[in-house]
Amino acid sequence: MMIKGVLFDFDGTLTLPGALDFPAIKRVLGCPLEHPILEFIALQPPDQRSELLKMLEEQEDLAAGTSLPNRGAERCLQVLKDKQMPMGIVTRNSLRSVRRALEQFERIAIEDFVAVVTREVSLPKPHPQGVLEGARRMGLVPAEVAVVGDFRFDVMSGKRAGAVAILLTNGGVSVMAPDDPEPDYIIGHLDELPALLDRHPCEACIRSSKLKAQS
Repeated sequence: MMIKGVLFDFDGTLTLPGALDFPAIKRVLGCPLEHPILEFIALQPPDQRSELLKMLEEQEDLAAGTSLPNRGAERCLQVLKDKQMPMGIVTRNSLRSVRRALEQFERIAIEDFVAVVTREVSLPKPHPQGVLEGARRMGLVPAEVAVVGDFRFDVMSGKRAGAVAILLTNGGVSVMAPDDPEPDYIIGHLDELPALLDRHPCEACIRSSKLKAQS
C-alpha cells in the first residue's frame, strides 16, 4: 500500500536534538532517570500531578523558545508540501510548546500540518492512539501513513497502529531496545525521507510480486 501521509514526532525529529534536556527535567520533577516523565506524573496523586504538569510545561516553553529546526527538516517538509502530501505531528509535548517551537521555522508553519496531535488530545506514545487519530484527521487508514521519529516510542506507536514506522537516527545509532519491534526503515537524516517515500510503493510492489511468484 502506498504511503499517502506522514506523521512526524516533534522534539529531536523536526527540531534539533538537545533542546529538551530530559535528564535535567527529570531531576527538577523528581522523576527517576529510567522512568518516562508523563508516565511518572500520571502515577502521582491528583494535587501533585497538576503541579508537576505545570513545571513540565514551563520547561517545555523554555526549550521551545531556543529550539531550532533539525538538519534537513525544512527542506524535507517543503518537498512533501509541494507534493501535496498530508503532514501531521504526533508528540508527547503540549500544543503550546509545539506552536512556539514552530515559530523558529522560516518556511513552515503550524498551518502546514493537517493533524497536530499533542498530549492534550491523545494518550502518549508508545500508545497507538495518537497515530490513529492523526491518520483519521488526514483522512487515511494507518497503513497509508508513515510515522517518523527519533525514539523507540515513535516506532512502537507506529507499529501498534499498523502504520509504516521510520526510525530517524540523526546520524547516530539505533535507540531500539532488544525486545522492541523493528522499524520498517531507518534513515540518518530527514533529507533522506522524500526519496524513501518515493521508493516505498515500488518496494511494496516488488515484495508483492515475489510472493505471487512463490505461490
